[in-house]
Parts: sequence; C-alpha cells; structure tokens
Amino acid sequence: MRHNEGHYAHRVGWLRAMVLGANDGIISTAALLVGVAAANSTRAALLTAGMAGLVAGAVSMALGEYVSVSSQRDTERSDIEKERWELEHQADNELEELTAIYQSKGLQPALAREVAEQLTEHDALGSHLRDELGISEDELARPLQAAWSSALSFSIGAAVPLIAAATVGTSARIAVIIAVTMVALVILGVVGARAGGAKVTRSVMRVVVGGAAAMAITMLVGKLFGAAIG
Repeated sequence: MRHNEGHYAHRVGWLRAMVLGANDGIISTAALLVGVAAANSTRAALLTAGMAGLVAGAVSMALGEYVSVSSQRDTERSDIEKERWELEHQADNELEELTAIYQSKGLQPALAREVAEQLTEHDALGSHLRDELGISEDELARPLQAAWSSALSFSIGAAVPLIAAATVGTSARIAVIIAVTMVALVILGVVGARAGGAKVTRSVMRVVVGGAAAMAITMLVGKLFGAAIG
C-alpha cells in the first residue's frame, strides 16, 4: 500500500496554472479598470473596457498555455520515441546506461546491474523514461487541460474587480475596486500558500505588493492621459 506523506510536489503543475491565471485575472483587470476610471471615463466605458480585458485575457491565457504545453508534450513524445528506438536497436547500451544510473544513486555495481536487468525485463521503456528522463507515458503534459483551466481561473479572477466596478457609483469606484482587489489578492495568496505548503505571509506579500504596484502605475497613467486629452 502506498504511504501518503503529505508532500506537495505533485500539485505544482495545476497549482501554478490556477494561481497564475487567477492572479493575472485579478491584477490585470483591476489595473485596467483603475486606469480607465482615473481618466474620468463613463461607467459604460469602464465596464466595456473591463469586459474586453476579461475576454481578451482569458483567450490569451488559453492560447499561451496551449502553445507552451503542446511544445512540452511534443518534446516528451519525441524523447519517448527516441528511447523506444534505442531500446530496440541498442539494448546493451541502454542496459549499461540504466546500470550507471542506479550506481550514481548509491547502489553497488553488482546490485545496480541486477536491478537494471530486472526492471528491463519488467518494463524497459518505463524504467528508462522514469529514471533517465523523469517522465511517464501516463502523465504527459495535457495542452487542452492547461488551456481551459488557465482561461477559467483568469476569468474568475477578472470577474472580481469587474463586479466591484459594476456595483458602485462613480465617486467611489476607484476606492472600491482597489479595496476588493486587495482582499481578493490576500485570499488568493493564502489559498496558494496553503495548497502548496508555503509560508502564508510571503505568498500574500508577493501578490499584494505586485497588485498594488500595477494599480498605482495604471492609475497614474490614466490620470495623465485623461488630463492630456481632456
């Protein structure tokens, strides 16, 4: 029976995509809304810009993840085919290679050879993929999964400041957007830290400081641009 020691490394892939997507959605949309609001835009213009930012960002995230993860999957498949060819045409060399890998991990030469021979008999390709390349045929990168999960997480994150902007009047909209965004970033930082087993304070500070800086910059740009064209 497999013993569960509560490690977090297996969560790295999906955790990175979900946290990054939500973080980008919150910060980019909030920064866009604050910048547009600072330029004294109408409520309709503000919400139009926010919705456009949500849709464009979600599509961009999905396409970016799909292309990136597809490239990773193509590389993994290429490595698998190369390893399969080598096992078929250079079996002795591959056995020596596997033996050397186990020796480098601390096994005595005779034992390393025995382990390599037994694992080669049981599953030669799987053994080389796992111990030589660090991949598995059952756990290859999934482009479509990465694309939709990134788009979904971005959209959820972007919806937070957009809803805040839609529910307040003109006079309070910048303050409310900033306040709601800060709360959302704190929650995201806590969730990401808990899921990844990291320190909560450090995780929260990263996202909050980055988000505050982004909104401050876009608000300044919005004010300057609004004044220039006003």
